[in-house]
Amino acid sequence: MSFCHPRWSWPAAAMLAVLLVGCQAGPPSAEDPVGDTGVTAPSAVTPAVTPGSTADSADDAVDRGLAISVDGLNPAAIRELGPSRTPAFHRLMREGATTLNARTAHEETNTLPNHTGMLTGLRVDDRHGGHGVTFNEDNGTTGHGAAGRYVASMFDVVHDHGGSTALFTAKEKFTLYQRTWNTHGAQDRTGEDNGPAKIDRFAIACNDTSLVATLTAELRGSPRELTFLHLSQPDQAGHDDDFMSERYLTAVHDTDRLLGQILDTIAADPALRSHTLVLLTADHGGQGESHSDPTQLANYRIPFMAWGPGVTAGRNLYSINPAYRDPGSARTSYRGHQPIRNGDLANLVTDVLDLPPVPGSQLNHRHTLNVFG
Repeated sequence: MSFCHPRWSWPAAAMLAVLLVGCQAGPPSAEDPVGDTGVTAPSAVTPAVTPGSTADSADDAVDRGLAISVDGLNPAAIRELGPSRTPAFHRLMREGATTLNARTAHEETNTLPNHTGMLTGLRVDDRHGGHGVTFNEDNGTTGHGAAGRYVASMFDVVHDHGGSTALFTAKEKFTLYQRTWNTHGAQDRTGEDNGPAKIDRFAIACNDTSLVATLTAELRGSPRELTFLHLSQPDQAGHDDDFMSERYLTAVHDTDRLLGQILDTIAADPALRSHTLVLLTADHGGQGESHSDPTQLANYRIPFMAWGPGVTAGRNLYSINPAYRDPGSARTSYRGHQPIRNGDLANLVTDVLDLPPVPGSQLNHRHTLNVFG
């Protein structure tokens, strides 16, 4: 299971581990509000614990995060396959806090725009302070160039506070992120200078199986504070033979098997089991052979799942987050009460690691989203 086109970056930082993890209204209008308090909740809502505080909280045990993005994961596939063919996804639902009705970015249901939002906590539209990545292929620029300013990420926050980070992907176009936060990373002005390269290990593999084999080996050996894993098989099958086709459902089943290997690796190690929070979401769903129309429910509805120490088993994320509103089948703009979005991921990571929010971020900037019940 060799890596086809590896990209390695190994600054001399301590190596610890975290794995994390995508209505029929028209495009967002110029009036859609974006404030420096973020867009996920009304301004009256404040987080239960001030970021970086030492107060006892449910996430105190968490010092590693696993963020997983399953490219093109339509939650309808999890329902259709059921527990027998997707036991790992259903394990997350049974043992964690989850929803199958989260949302992508409002503006886009393509891979790079939504993954950039997951990593930065920003919406897409740069006219409203977003990250500006509207393209879906690596065009040789950086996220900073798209936004017209330096755009920080959750990798910046974890790295600059002394943590070790990694990004694993099976898509070459994710080189955009290596160039953005390694080649063109900002200077570290937080405490000890850990250098400008924010992603300590960046790897592109031939396939998801290779990625997961490398990831589980690292978890058993030198786990990091933050690892982002991108799995691509469902998206590839959807484009080749329709989303929700039998081939697509088989790809979701195969992805579930890989997810099960990750969960079993964590569960088998007392240190990992006691300190690692797994977060899983998607960049988009899909229908037919495409997912590019952001007004279609099958494209903008995605899962969001949390599993790990302190997470109350079997809870619906909307039931424990009154500041967020289950949108039903509506698409939702950035006005008013928000649904849970994949872009909430970045600041959920910083929150559970007791770090400040991503500088300049909008989504979940106040660390409002709660996965602990």
